[in-house]
Amino acid sequence: MPTFSEKYKTLDLDRPLDIAATASIASVERILQQGRARSLEEFAALLSPAAEGYLEPLCHLSQKITQKHFGKTMRMFAPLYLSNECVNVCKYCGFSRHNDIPRITLELETVEAEARILHKQGFRSILLVAGEHPKYVSNGYVEECVRRLSKFFPSIALELGPLESERYQPLVAAGCEALLVYQETYHEETYRSLHTAGPKKHFHWRMDTPERAYAAGFRRLGIGALFGLHDWHREALALASHAEHLLQVCWKAQLNVSMPRMRPAKGEFEQVEFLKDHHFVQLITALRLFLPHAGITLSTREPATLRDGLAPIGITTMSAGSSTEPGGYSSFDESTFQQTREQEGEQFHIADERSPKEVAAVLARLGYEPVWKDFDQSLVRA
Repeated sequence: MPTFSEKYKTLDLDRPLDIAATASIASVERILQQGRARSLEEFAALLSPAAEGYLEPLCHLSQKITQKHFGKTMRMFAPLYLSNECVNVCKYCGFSRHNDIPRITLELETVEAEARILHKQGFRSILLVAGEHPKYVSNGYVEECVRRLSKFFPSIALELGPLESERYQPLVAAGCEALLVYQETYHEETYRSLHTAGPKKHFHWRMDTPERAYAAGFRRLGIGALFGLHDWHREALALASHAEHLLQVCWKAQLNVSMPRMRPAKGEFEQVEFLKDHHFVQLITALRLFLPHAGITLSTREPATLRDGLAPIGITTMSAGSSTEPGGYSSFDESTFQQTREQEGEQFHIADERSPKEVAAVLARLGYEPVWKDFDQSLVRA
């Protein structure tokens, strides 16, 4: 079977884009009646102006489907940034090579200290994040981080620069179970204009990363697009098509999709198009109707009130109390959860600044169980 990048070269998004612009009320009502979107064309209809008038029934149906497959639960995780050193030039990213920020790569002892803070807060699922730099984030550094943290974190995910399958295998063996890689934008021309230097400029290489990760043994895969870089309808259609492909070829893995929206960051980049809140809701519900078994992640990029409203309508995974600066967790006051210094090395500033305890309490009030641990390595070791 061709990889997604091979398939994408001949994928015609013009027809579903036309549907997303012109779908009729009758077609939206028919999809609601059948209970899910059975094709990319039906998914496109749910992104249309006609579907905007059906947000309430879409939310009800999305909630029903989510509870059927995931129960009233919310998987909790926290990102731990290892390094903001990066050789890439990405116009929208706070870690971009030319941005004047303090560059930090954590010593192994500091990584463990930061992780223990998150462990104390209740987290057992952790996402290790690093910029792309062959000098600082290679030579066994991440592997050693994983080995140390796997002693007290049963679920470790990675968000790093793409690698070959052979280079992922030691990370899986060390205790990683998930890999996240966001395409940022699926519009190739826009991608090339935003990624002007560094290994990240290879559009198709990045696109096939989840399949290489699956071949290496990762049991969870995460994909997404960064909304704000290009037309949101096209990004949504490409993301849905990518997810559909991965569900076919990486069928043993749990798939998660994310739709992060741009946040202010160092640099002078201004987002091309803002995905409005009601379109964001429409997108989440449309994805749920098209991908009923896929996890959907919501990060602290979104403000607290919006996250509280979105949690019950299709979200299955949430971060909380996040810092996007390497070493940032040690700067929080434990009793007040307030930062004791500016985090000048952060990738972007989060919008939901509540503590994990506060977020978990809100979820409980909504009738949802925050799940801090849902996996143990002993389940897969012989």
